[in-house]
Amino acid sequence: GSDDLIAGNVSKHTVLPAGYCGQPKKGHLVFDACFESGNLGRVDHITEFEYDLFIRPDTCNPRFRVWFNFTVENVKESQ
Repeated sequence: GSDDLIAGNVSKHTVLPAGYCGQPKKGHLVFDACFESGNLGRVDHITEFEYDLFIRPDTCNPRFRVWFNFTVENVKESQ
């Protein structure tokens, strides 16, 4: 399954639209879960206002995903 692809936490990952080239702009979100209890494993860009977030399984029981803990930066006002 897709969980095989989620090995570690997202670390200051800037999510850009498909086909975008160049420096990130305001509104290109930056996700980070590289801290104690962070558990965001992957982020997929859908639209400017929609993202699919994949949470890593809990450490002590991989069948569960009980919490989510990550930060988001570079958000523009209308987002």
